[in-house]
Amino acid sequence: MIDYAFSLSLDSQKEVTTLFAIVSKKELAAGVKAFVLAAPNIARKCQPGQFIILRIDEDGERIPLTIADFDREDGTITLIFQEVGHTTRQLGTLAVGDKLLDLAGPLGKATHIAKFGKAVCVGGGIGVAPLYPVARAYQEAGNKVVSIIGARNADLLIMEKEMAAVSDVLHITTDDGSRGRKGLVIHPLQEMIDAGETIDLVLAIGPVIMMRSVANVTRTHNIPTVVSLNPIMVDGTGMCGGCRVNIGGRNKFACVDGPEFDAHQVDFDGLMVRQRMYHEHEKAGRCGGGSCQCNK
Repeated sequence: MIDYAFSLSLDSQKEVTTLFAIVSKKELAAGVKAFVLAAPNIARKCQPGQFIILRIDEDGERIPLTIADFDREDGTITLIFQEVGHTTRQLGTLAVGDKLLDLAGPLGKATHIAKFGKAVCVGGGIGVAPLYPVARAYQEAGNKVVSIIGARNADLLIMEKEMAAVSDVLHITTDDGSRGRKGLVIHPLQEMIDAGETIDLVLAIGPVIMMRSVANVTRTHNIPTVVSLNPIMVDGTGMCGGCRVNIGGRNKFACVDGPEFDAHQVDFDGLMVRQRMYHEHEKAGRCGGGSCQCNK
């Protein structure tokens, strides 16, 4: 191992030393952080819509995070996450220069990018992060991009400037009206439909209940709609079956068949039931006091 290390070029030695290191860290909102990580192999190959699975250390659980941005020249990827459980809270304590144990990726199928016409991108909460690279790719492909992003309040709204830069039109909603218009992300979408605007594609990423609402709005108008699903996931390669979802009456695995699916074919009720299956285990893991047995 030592002989191999000394045989590396100076550039290769630097790459190995910094692999999976945190290059920059930024807090986007309360409990929401953005990490830029050195991951040159992933940065070279990843496409919008794909994700990675990371481990912080040998005792850590494996968690999936969608790639929110990438820089092929610098060899970095951007991950944005919300601190909701033990692992994401631990992740949030890391500083610039700290290294993750490993990253697996890019995983999942990339978003289908083509010139559709008018593409409406709908993002709720932390779902705006994975929406961003897709909206950018849609615009680069020549589409007119109308983006609708929302959060519970202004303090939780993320990536407004970034989304504005890749959108021809940007609508902002907050539940309490503290930023943009008061209401839900489906309201501007419904108004566009009611006004008779031609919409060629809708992409929605966010809480399951939000994506279901978007699907319900577009279904009766036969507007092609895609959602990015985030079911419980373990290995990310289709072996464990934990991320299975019912799509059009057939079982699919979000990690290898998705994460994006036809919204009008998704069994959202079943998805929400499965999301709640490990709620008690997740609460145990949040304590950080060693009571969670999932990694033993």
